[in-house]
Amino acid sequence: MYAIVDIAGQQFKVEKGSQIYVNRLAAEVNASVDFDKVLLVDNEGAVKVGAPYVDGASVKATVMEHCKADKVIVFHKIRRKGMAKKNGHRQYLTKLQIESIA
Repeated sequence: MYAIVDIAGQQFKVEKGSQIYVNRLAAEVNASVDFDKVLLVDNEGAVKVGAPYVDGASVKATVMEHCKADKVIVFHKIRRKGMAKKNGHRQYLTKLQIESIA
């Protein structure tokens, strides 16, 4: 059984027991969060597609930790002009453990 769920404007395919990284959520560690914006539910071949969301479907998850992603280097250069600019960025993430799909 899996579901496609909309979390903070992004879509994720989740299964029971899976762990996903999403953009930072305003929730405490070990807190339980519910997502009711479920776009699709597949239960052993029985597919329910929402318009836009599946009625009565929800995904329950637990916040495991708050962390940062790997560093992304942003480098801009204009050749023959002597301009070069280097920046680094690390996105704030939340690690979720999917508990159930109902």
